[in-house]
Amino acid sequence: MTPEMCPISTKSALNNRQGVKMRLKNRIAIVTGASSGIGRSIALTLSNEGANVIVSDIDKTPKRGKYHERNTITPTVDEISKLGGQGTFVQCDMSDEHGIKNLISKTIKEHGRIDILVNNAGICFTSNSQETTTQAFDNLVGINLRGVFLATKYALPHIKKSKAGRIINIASVHAFNGGGGPAYAASKAGVVNLTKDTAIELAPNGGTVNAICPGYIETAIQDELTEQNIKDSIEKTPLPRLGLPKDIGLAALFLASDDAEWITGISLIVDGGMLAPLPVV
Repeated sequence: MTPEMCPISTKSALNNRQGVKMRLKNRIAIVTGASSGIGRSIALTLSNEGANVIVSDIDKTPKRGKYHERNTITPTVDEISKLGGQGTFVQCDMSDEHGIKNLISKTIKEHGRIDILVNNAGICFTSNSQETTTQAFDNLVGINLRGVFLATKYALPHIKKSKAGRIINIASVHAFNGGGGPAYAASKAGVVNLTKDTAIELAPNGGTVNAICPGYIETAIQDELTEQNIKDSIEKTPLPRLGLPKDIGLAALFLASDDAEWITGISLIVDGGMLAPLPVV
């Protein structure tokens, strides 16, 4: 990995553009929450395969974590440009409906279409029902679930016109089990079901809608965890490492590509096997 946690080396990215057929050439992709972490890796991975990426986030500057992404400095759009790709930053708060409308309208004004929407933006905190305030619950669900709905709502009429329309929602392994707190787990379970419902809606137009459910991924969002929490996550992951942002970027690339044109309504678990073992009582 480079000091900036780039999932693609500069050499391989440039070589890809110098002769290898790119799987997403000239497709227009929006990636929300793309300044840091999983969204950043998805944006870079899609760009490396030829997509023109609209990098959306509340801040252009990437987050730097105390455990992971400590040396991430360069904005995603600058990294895309350095690797020979095309990217544009559009500021957007996913809790703001007007801002989401603006993100979609700016993309259409600039590019005339949308082929791929990756709903990645989200926040996380873990607390029990007694510690979680109503305001905190509403704020998290407003970004993690309502924001996905709104971005989908306003992008869908344009994605229906695409010959390769794709929506990819980033959920979580916490969608399937408890332990992530009442707000986070509920929001991600909602994303999984929203994915299925939207898949049915888009299917007559030939487009696909799928979710990716990451396990522990080494991003700055893990800052609220303790070192013991991280140690526990490593022990619970059968494959002998924690997940990297590139693992989700490559999964998103597959779902965005023509290779996945007959896959829709699924939730792809990318967790190093964390959910595989039976619980030991």
